[in-house]
Amino acid sequence: MKKEDVIERYSKIFPKASRVTYAPIVGIRANNARVWDIEGREYIDFLSDAAVQNVGHNNERVVKTIKEQVERLIHFTFVYGFTLEPLLLAEKLAGISPVENPKVSLGLSGSDANDGAIKFARAYTKRRTLLSYLKSYYGCTYGASSITGLDFHVRALVGELSDVHYIPYPDCYRCPFGKERGSCKMECVEYLKAKFEGEVYADGVAALFAEPIQGDAGMVVPPEDYFRRIKKILDEHGILLVVDEVQSGLGRTGKWFAIEHFGVEPDILTVAKPLGGGLPISAVIGKAEIMDSLPSLGHAFTLSGNPLISRAALAVIEEIEEKDLLKRAKKLGDYIMRRLNKMKEEHQLIGDVRGKGLMIGIDLVKNRETKERAYDEAKKVIWRAYELGLILAFLQGNVLRIQPPLTVEEEILEEGLNRLEQAITDVEEGKVGDEVLQKVQGW
Repeated sequence: MKKEDVIERYSKIFPKASRVTYAPIVGIRANNARVWDIEGREYIDFLSDAAVQNVGHNNERVVKTIKEQVERLIHFTFVYGFTLEPLLLAEKLAGISPVENPKVSLGLSGSDANDGAIKFARAYTKRRTLLSYLKSYYGCTYGASSITGLDFHVRALVGELSDVHYIPYPDCYRCPFGKERGSCKMECVEYLKAKFEGEVYADGVAALFAEPIQGDAGMVVPPEDYFRRIKKILDEHGILLVVDEVQSGLGRTGKWFAIEHFGVEPDILTVAKPLGGGLPISAVIGKAEIMDSLPSLGHAFTLSGNPLISRAALAVIEEIEEKDLLKRAKKLGDYIMRRLNKMKEEHQLIGDVRGKGLMIGIDLVKNRETKERAYDEAKKVIWRAYELGLILAFLQGNVLRIQPPLTVEEEILEEGLNRLEQAITDVEEGKVGDEVLQKVQGW
């Protein structure tokens, strides 16, 4: 098949609600941080399949485990029966999580995990009101989209859960309160107090949903003591802290979970994307008394706890442990940040570089003083990177998403950074025409 034929057939059979396009790559083979398309062209993947392939595409341990398990048992429902694989996985997740005395509910996607967290939080507290953040993203299922603060278009069309309120996330580059980094009085924390005094009855709130690093908002990293201050307020009112680690979890930031950077213990934690090594699985990890608050089958799926995928997930965790990938993510992330900050000195298009470990954002701007988002330029960088053999995407229309596998070879990482800088240089020098703006859709 030709690439153009595949792309045309996609447009005829898949609705736009199901996907979004950055570059016309028809992938047919992959290994670690490299992807080959239908034409035999090789690309460096700086996305890890949207933060899925933390241990690399087609990781040898994961592939071997899947082959062994598929010969023995593909599925025997965890909902009615007892299989060893989900038990071992749940115990492992409980052991690495920062949640005190946890129990684990397994699912299929980050979206359903966050739906489950809503149910567990409301059932345990016997409260309905939920707090979330503006520009947050929790998924596409009904509950998850109802607490998402990034895009309200879909909810305007199909409706939403009630009793959800929003607060601004602490963005030190584009402060919602107009303050400069290092000179504020933590107005973002004071806002929550004001919210309780003037709009929301604090003792009627079940939970605050939070991303420890806001991913789809543009890799926004909060101040180090922000969550400690927020957790103190939540505890005073019996409000649970639910942390979405779907994108930031399993070593992505140099810790098992990104919330560990900020010195607080969540009441509930959700994880998905990288857990299955490319297969669909999720988990809600919460304090035992919270997780026992729903009746039988209150949050269960026929295919949850699938033994094949559970074994693959165990292999992912074992790979991270045995290869010491937490330490490697920090080491490589520190190197990338140094390299990107050097690029920032030489390229006016780069307004800000931020992140932890291998979860990094490059904020492209038209003007560093006004911080006006460089939307068209971001599309051009994505397209030029594609032409150079580098897979990239952007968030918020202008923030380049840098998330290579934790296992990326150092020479491949270096070459990817070289291609990234070349793409930025070519855009700044006007070598990428406006015609490509119609080719990169983005989200």
